[in-house]
Amino acid sequence: MALIQASDLTKIYGKGDTALVALDHVFLEVEAGEFVAVMGPSGCGKSTLLRCINRLTEPTSGQVIFRGEEVTRPETDVRALRQRIGFVFQNFALYRHLSALDNIKLGLRKLRGLADGEATARAKHELRRMNMEDHEKKFPGQLSGGQKQRVAIARALAMDPAVLFFDEPTSALDPRMAREVVALINQLYLDNVTMLCVTHDVFLARHISDRVLFLDHGQVRAEGDADHLLDDHDDPHIRAFFGRETQNP
Repeated sequence: MALIQASDLTKIYGKGDTALVALDHVFLEVEAGEFVAVMGPSGCGKSTLLRCINRLTEPTSGQVIFRGEEVTRPETDVRALRQRIGFVFQNFALYRHLSALDNIKLGLRKLRGLADGEATARAKHELRRMNMEDHEKKFPGQLSGGQKQRVAIARALAMDPAVLFFDEPTSALDPRMAREVVALINQLYLDNVTMLCVTHDVFLARHISDRVLFLDHGQVRAEGDADHLLDDHDDPHIRAFFGRETQNP
């Protein structure tokens, strides 16, 4: 069984004539150890898909099964679910008043109930893994965009999740920092970390992903190998989209 299975996942904002269909009966499967890239035009429902799976946003209808358990039921322990799904946000979502080390320790202390010493040891381990051990006492305002992203990834990994969700991990970074983060994500992939990644980064999709899911107007328009979707898909709309993206890496 797949690690994640989403069936008929639908999200509608509003009602009547003003209703906005963000997700329209989406089906998705993610296997353990897989890297799946979710791509498509801005506003097509990519981020909503991630947020519905981990219940940051409540889906209107449909079903999500995570590790064999339906997690869209009303009685689901949402707090426990989010501990098993690491989420790296587009804007990093670091607490400005906490150091890099304390940003990572916070969830370990509050959610996992670890003692301070154990939380510190685990946080330091993940900072070393991200080559950020020399910056543990710095606050987010003292870090570059790439360094903030590394701390955000370390924070997610420290919770020992079953899967990592990335929401546009390179969009807020300059080209050099973006390539550094791509290299980091590639290392996580080689370490067999399961990842579901919303991205416009063609390089990331082409060189790391196992599959690309192409969304448009909340619907899955195509799914498959990145090279096929990016280079020779028979849908002219999809070809045109990736043609524009390739010209603007």
